[in-house]
Amino acid sequence: MQSIKESFRYGKHEVTLETGRIAKQAAASVFVTMGDTAVLVAVAASKKAQAQQSFFPLTVNYQERTYSAGKVPGGFFKREGRPSEKETLVSRMIDRPLRPLFPDEFFNEVQVTATVMSLDPEVNPDIPAMLGAAAAVELSGLPYNGPIAAARVGFINGENVLNPPCGEMGESLLDLVIAGTEDAVLMVESAARMLNEKQMLSAIVFGHKEIKNAIAAIRSLASQAQVTKWDWEPPQQNAELKSQVESKYASDIAAAYRIVDKQERVSRIDELRTAAIAEFVNEDSEPPVTEDCVGEIFSKIAKNSVRAQILNSENRIDGRDTRSVRPITSEIKVLPRVHGSALFTRGETQAMVTATLGTERDAQIIDAIEGERRDRFMLHYNFPPYCVGETGFMGGPKRREIGHGNLAKRALMAVMPDEQGFPYVVRVVSEITESNGSSSMATVCGATMSLLDAGVPLQSPVAGIAMGLILEGGKFAILTDILGDEDHLGDMDFKVAGTRDGITALQMDVKLTEGLNYDVMLSALEQAKEGRLHILDEIEKVIKAPGELSPHAPRLSTIQIKVNKIRDVIGKGGATIRALTEETGTTIDIDDNGVVTIAASDQEASDEVRRRIEELTADAEIGKIYTGTVNKIMDFGAFVTILPGRDGLVHISQVSEEHVKDMDSVVKEGETVRVKVIDIDRQGRIRLSMKEVQDGDGE
Repeated sequence: MQSIKESFRYGKHEVTLETGRIAKQAAASVFVTMGDTAVLVAVAASKKAQAQQSFFPLTVNYQERTYSAGKVPGGFFKREGRPSEKETLVSRMIDRPLRPLFPDEFFNEVQVTATVMSLDPEVNPDIPAMLGAAAAVELSGLPYNGPIAAARVGFINGENVLNPPCGEMGESLLDLVIAGTEDAVLMVESAARMLNEKQMLSAIVFGHKEIKNAIAAIRSLASQAQVTKWDWEPPQQNAELKSQVESKYASDIAAAYRIVDKQERVSRIDELRTAAIAEFVNEDSEPPVTEDCVGEIFSKIAKNSVRAQILNSENRIDGRDTRSVRPITSEIKVLPRVHGSALFTRGETQAMVTATLGTERDAQIIDAIEGERRDRFMLHYNFPPYCVGETGFMGGPKRREIGHGNLAKRALMAVMPDEQGFPYVVRVVSEITESNGSSSMATVCGATMSLLDAGVPLQSPVAGIAMGLILEGGKFAILTDILGDEDHLGDMDFKVAGTRDGITALQMDVKLTEGLNYDVMLSALEQAKEGRLHILDEIEKVIKAPGELSPHAPRLSTIQIKVNKIRDVIGKGGATIRALTEETGTTIDIDDNGVVTIAASDQEASDEVRRRIEELTADAEIGKIYTGTVNKIMDFGAFVTILPGRDGLVHISQVSEEHVKDMDSVVKEGETVRVKVIDIDRQGRIRLSMKEVQDGDGE
């Protein structure tokens, strides 16, 4: 195949999509360049679905190679290992808008692999990777209702900006990634610094308009490549079987979905499903009626039942109307030994959230291809199987746990104090102990409370809420605080977190390929604000301002010293700082700018370290009186140590108003004397006087 290229302007950079030159044995591959960032995306697909396959096995792997930035991997093995958190998050961002565009009945295995091969420091490779994945899937000929495209939107100086360079993102009040088709927004992932609802919608509209240029380029590339579509047809539906199952079980299913208690409802639905499978499975019939076939029909009946119930203005599964938030109970100081803790319960979703305060050495070191950095705020989310009444393998965090934790972290980043005002490293851990809808937003609420309980001076409390949508024909319903079933059976999952003043994070996944009206989006945002303010009211009934530091938390204090004094505090081979920490039981960190951070278990130890560091780094001042120790006696005078490592000379003529013949007759080595600095020459040599010190002079 001959190399084919398509280029277009995308913000400040030129994007080039190329196919036919690299990875030609894949079903399709696209080499994407944006600035000097280059990403190779390849798609492979199985021609047949595995037997008894009942879900779409789409796998997306985004991987960053350190050679892309001219680096050798760290560690012993000197090669890339398990996926980083960023690689996992970008893999999810690629997956989420692609998945709903494949037919429900398509179960062939599809794998998308995006490899970062060159890194421009000003171009984040996530957008090129998403564009490459969209183009490669389109070129593969798979049954897919695309193409899609993606873009980043910033908000700088009051204006939306397309794909801002990385160097400008520090000035942006918004970091929003949007993906969708020409007609539909399918995914939004964003962090914001308290923008309002109309500003957020404006960014989404702006981004959707801009991605149409990329979609046009992908269509042009596919047209030039003369893509051959797969010869695939969805399996024929067994209309007779559907009618029989519906006739026998529809009313019972509808009744089951009116059971308020989740476990009781799940148990009744499982009972009905088991009965339907036992009654209708017949693998000897023509066509064979399998367990999966009956189960799929049962699920569709359940979905239609719940949706119809809500659209017909009836109450939701748990009896609420569309705007109500489930009952909230919350408390703080649940765990006596941790620095901050909160138990947040909303309906049948519950999170036990803790906050731990640490020192600079507790910061997470992230060795990214962009360079090494230290993360001072960590948020980890755990979703054990028992929280939904199930058993399962317990291992490291899965993609979902990493994604939910990152969403909650972004929601709180906008209100975290800066390092100068609060020098602690902070780790939040959310243990989901019950789940029935939006445990990530429960994590945001519980994290706010645990941070305040730990004494972290947040700029404002943050709350989060998950919204849903059911849209059919001309009728739609926006649902506040969705249940797990409403998430699964609805058309949109829309999570919004923020303060009373604005939005700090937004995540949206839309399952409707025909598009979503912007007015509906704005309605969802406004309804989410109403719910968010209600939850903030409930949080502030328990805690609204930072509490006192836990007695178990380290006490941090900082001292600014001159950079040229850092070596004096550290000492030869680290001897001085080691002695300080061992003798006082404290932890001392010094950065390259001369900021000394002291972590101590009590104030007395902190004060002692501060005093000793001030002595170590102090400069002698002319006219100031010191109490020093006689270090050495000479015929012409005595050397007196007035500061650690700083000696001055008391000349024999400066000992007394009377004539002194012999220094040994006046002072002894080791004796404590009071002296005044009378001169410091250009070489830093200090001249001292004992006779100029008058009784009553201060030190």
